[in-house]
Amino acid sequence: MTDREGARWVRGRTALAAFVVVTALAAGGVWFGQSSDRASAVDAAPKTSAVQDVKDDGKQSGGLPGVRDCGRGKPETKPHVITLTCEDAEMVATAISWKYYGEREALGVGVVQVERTDSGVGTDAGFPATFRLRDPERIGGALAFTGLEVTYEGSTPLGDTTEMYNLA
Repeated sequence: MTDREGARWVRGRTALAAFVVVTALAAGGVWFGQSSDRASAVDAAPKTSAVQDVKDDGKQSGGLPGVRDCGRGKPETKPHVITLTCEDAEMVATAISWKYYGEREALGVGVVQVERTDSGVGTDAGFPATFRLRDPERIGGALAFTGLEVTYEGSTPLGDTTEMYNLA
């Protein structure tokens, strides 16, 4: 009888060790798989609150239209930050790099930072996007873009692939 009890104990210990190894590998795979998605989106640009007061030193140059942040002030050419939701500043286009900036439109890439404060819990998220400024008009004597088209690369904050904003 002691041989059976000893064999049973070895089988139980082997099964327990196999369970621990499989569980550790599965948990590690899930953790590593999710970390790359978070890092690529959020680390691409500064947090929303850190960029809300940042202004580009760009001046109106060469007759090119600029951007009036939230429809106020003098238009800035090639801004690096554009506030998308002016009433609460929870969505801000940041780290914008302009690939083309012309008289009729401008194309750039960057990250839309979203500050979520649902249920009293504040979490920030970043969404890589392409930006297209359009529809320049003369406002207050200065030329300014009045429309912004945001096209997301991958996941989106509101569920739409493309969003339109009025900058006037």
